[in-house]
Amino acid sequence: MASKSEGNVDHTGSDGDRLPTTINGRGKWWVLAAVGLSTFMAGLDESITNTLLPIFSRVFNADVSTIVWVMTVYLLVVSGFLLGFGRLGDLRTHKMVYVWGVGVFILGSALCGFSTTSLMLIGFRALQAFGAAMIFANTPAIISRNFPSTQRGQALGFMATTVYLGLSLGPSFGGWLAQAFGWRLVFYINVPIGLLALWLSMRFIPAETPVKAERFDWAGGATFLGSLVSLLLVLDQGHAWGWTASITLLILAIGLLLLSAFVVIERKVPHPMLDLSLFNNRLYLAAAISAILNYMALFCILFALPFYLITGRGLILNKQEYC
Repeated sequence: MASKSEGNVDHTGSDGDRLPTTINGRGKWWVLAAVGLSTFMAGLDESITNTLLPIFSRVFNADVSTIVWVMTVYLLVVSGFLLGFGRLGDLRTHKMVYVWGVGVFILGSALCGFSTTSLMLIGFRALQAFGAAMIFANTPAIISRNFPSTQRGQALGFMATTVYLGLSLGPSFGGWLAQAFGWRLVFYINVPIGLLALWLSMRFIPAETPVKAERFDWAGGATFLGSLVSLLLVLDQGHAWGWTASITLLILAIGLLLLSAFVVIERKVPHPMLDLSLFNNRLYLAAAISAILNYMALFCILFALPFYLITGRGLILNKQEYC
């Protein structure tokens, strides 16, 4: 149980490790403000960008199957590298990976604003997603290290709230920004927010000691990423290739094979990327399934509704949309 003394003290985590934390004073709240601002920024950018997909399609004269990759590549990179960056944070400190993530996200946002073609925007969105994966993978661990068990749930709940606040504000705020100042400001707005989050993070998040005895699970990371890419490619292009075409079935088989290999690897390696025994806990499994269903519903709406309102219903922005 955490002792209530001033400054930095130790508490024992659920796994028995001694984790440094700032229990009293303002330090922990500044940590929460720093990570909350960065997760808010990432959530805001995600929903804003998805809302403006029809505008990007017109600006870059790209069809829907191409411009959808502005959203798809972001989700793919975040999903594919989330486990890896979380594990890297365990080995090389969560603060280091998180701070680099904020910096990469800022750089990716600025470059997205400079895009002149759809392929440039898709590529820079992938860079943005690398930063977002570093942020999302390490913020829970940073909060857990800096809050006592009595306040940890409250702090993690606040972090989740900032993500959904960004997702909720994105469509209306992004539409107003694009209408009033042009679509590029949708990305440029992340730069000042990100710089403030970066300064707060470097100033207030306590330093950690890296774990050098364990090895990174390269095989698990590679098979997990490969399976996601293969399965997503089938879902994205299956209608064009034909759902029973040889290429579709081949890539689907590769994806399922890699996913099976990932499960086998994670059961055998001493320090796995993902501890599969967590899914033996019914409460954890139910929470994971509910989160999957939640995000499936959320992103279906975020993708379809802007095309319906802007393209189908004719709710067209003014000439600023082409800036």
